Order: sequence, then structure tokens, then C-alpha cells
Amino acid sequence: MATLSAAAATVDGTGSRTLHANSPDSKKIVGVFYKANEYASLNPEFVGCAEAALGIRDWLESKGHQYIVTDDKEGPNCELEKHIHDMHVLITTPFHPVYVTAEKIKKAKNLQLLLTAGVGSDHIDLKAAADAGINVVEISGSNAVSVAEDELMRILILVRNFLPGYHQVIDGDWNVAGIAHRAYDLEGKTVGIIGAGRIGKLLLQRLKPFNCNLLYHDRLMISPELEKETGAKFEEDLDEILPKCDVVVINTPLTEKTRGMFDKERIGKLKKGVLIVNNARAAIMDTQAVVDACSSGHIAGYSGDVWNPQPAPRDHPWRYIPNHAMTPHVSGTTINSQLRYADGVKDTLDKYFKGEEFPAQNYIVKEGKLASQYQ
Repeated sequence: MATLSAAAATVDGTGSRTLHANSPDSKKIVGVFYKANEYASLNPEFVGCAEAALGIRDWLESKGHQYIVTDDKEGPNCELEKHIHDMHVLITTPFHPVYVTAEKIKKAKNLQLLLTAGVGSDHIDLKAAADAGINVVEISGSNAVSVAEDELMRILILVRNFLPGYHQVIDGDWNVAGIAHRAYDLEGKTVGIIGAGRIGKLLLQRLKPFNCNLLYHDRLMISPELEKETGAKFEEDLDEILPKCDVVVINTPLTEKTRGMFDKERIGKLKKGVLIVNNARAAIMDTQAVVDACSSGHIAGYSGDVWNPQPAPRDHPWRYIPNHAMTPHVSGTTINSQLRYADGVKDTLDKYFKGEEFPAQNYIVKEGKLASQYQ
């Protein structure tokens, strides 16, 4: 097959990898995605699964590159382990994450690029990647609409006490009181958005027609124009916003600063009967503190699609907390989102082969430095 000039790696005296454009050698790209099995053939646009492999296999192989795709990522004898030593690019997703540890990075002597198909690269040891000079890149914004819509859905599911009614129908039951005694309107409720980045901004816009009292907390204020459009009010102090909220939606990235941010003490500052939606990362919450608060009724409902770890084991305590609306990690992998991050991955790889810069907003680690939100 024909080859395409690509970026090659050397290792300098510090152990860091450096990129050289226009090297003629083909590259080994490894992608790890969830297996779709019988669902793989049901939708030709279902590109995010291992079987479809982002729809880029023919393109990569036509350029002379090797593309290994698997869902097998656990244990010393898994398929991924067979390729770590000589792969140049590893494509992972938040939905079926490879936990890229410092040990894995040390083994991957040829690794030049860690590429997240989606948004959120906390499954990677970012410090180890930075120390090794490996760029970490994701497809920024690819999931924003999908996650914001999902969060709005979860808010309504919790506020309207939807799930007990659904289960009644499935179970052949009919008990209106069992639903209505804790079903409310969203109108007039105070909703606090913790983290007003791309997803948080879109959620604020989508909540505006519901006539909520909208508050938000972030490192930075949103634009005055968006504040005026949505009526959202900025709260600088996290601990001051929490007691005011009937609903709290968490949209912060997982960093060392946000890991465990909602511990027992902070959860205790929430209004009794609060509803929480967390599609950000599960490790932002103290797992047991959430269990205890849901069991006591301090948290009246908890919903999200993120777990720690992922996939969630069968005995994960969040599977059994009362009044939850949890799902597997799916909000950012709608068909539309898959098409966006598949296009983004192809564009990123094309730039990588040509030795070009990636869009600045997509870098999580660049030339040994962490992006500001992860520092």
C-alpha cells in the first residue's frame, strides 16, 4: 500500500518524545471502543462502536497506516496489551475508557498521541503523559448539544418523578398517588449550574423557557449577553449557591481540584430534598456520601450517566440508591455526537500525519504542558 508522510517520534535526553514531520513510515493506530454486537448493523451511522471503528478504517489503510480496533482492554493478556509497545496513536473514548496509567505510558515507547474520541480525558494520567512529552487531544465541543439535552431530560425525569410511573406500567401496577406525592413543576424552581462551559451554557439556554430561577458557578463569568438572554445570575462562592438550589447540575471537568469536591460536608450544605444531575464525572462526588444522602432523603433524587469506575460493577452502590435515574455512560455518544467526534478524529489524525498543529481548544496536554483547566 502507498504510504503518507507522517510525524515520527524520537526520544530526547529527558525521555520526552518529539515530533518530526514528513517521515515516510506508516503509523500504527489503536482504537478502543465499546462492542455493539447485534446492534452494530442496525444503523449505518452508528460509527462509535468497535465494529464501525469511527468509519475511518478504509481511509487510514489507503494511506498505508495500520489500524487495530478492539474492545478488549482489561488485564495483562488483553488485546490492547499486545499493541502497547509499538503503537503510535491510541484512540480512546470516555464511554469505554482505557485507563492510561503511567505504567502503560512507560511501556508505550513509540506513543506520540493520545486522542480522545469525545470530550473528557481524565481516564489518562495527564501528568505522566506530559512528562513523557505525549500530546493529549480531544474533540472539544463534539458532545455539548447531546449532553445538554440529556441533562434537561434528567432534570425533568427527577422533578416530575417519572420513573416510578414507568415502572408501574411495566409491572402491571396503577398507583397515581405513588407518583404524584413527589411530582412537581419545573417552573419556579431554582436550578444551579456548577460549571458553565459549553455544556453549561447550552443548558442555561434550554432551561430559559421553563421560567426557572437560574444560577451558575464557574471560574469565569459567562458573557453579559448570555446572562441577559437566559436571566442567569453568577454566584462566585460554591458553598453559597448550593443551599439556594432545588436542582443542582454538575458540569465541571474532573481535575485534582474537583475530585471528591462533593464530599459529605459539601453535600450537607445542599438544600434538603435537592435533586442532582451529574453527567460530568462520578469522581467529583464522594460515592458513599451520595449513597448516605440519598438513603436519608437529603438528596431526593440523583441522576447521571457517569460512574467510578466504568463500566460500573454489578455491586456498585449507586445501582441501589433510592430515587435514582442512572444509566450507563451514554449522553455524549448519540448518533449525532458520534458523527461529530468521528469527523474530529479523522481531522486530527490528518493534521498529525502532516505534522500540523491541532485546534488550540482540543489540546489537553501540549508539548509537556497541561491545559489551564487541568492545572
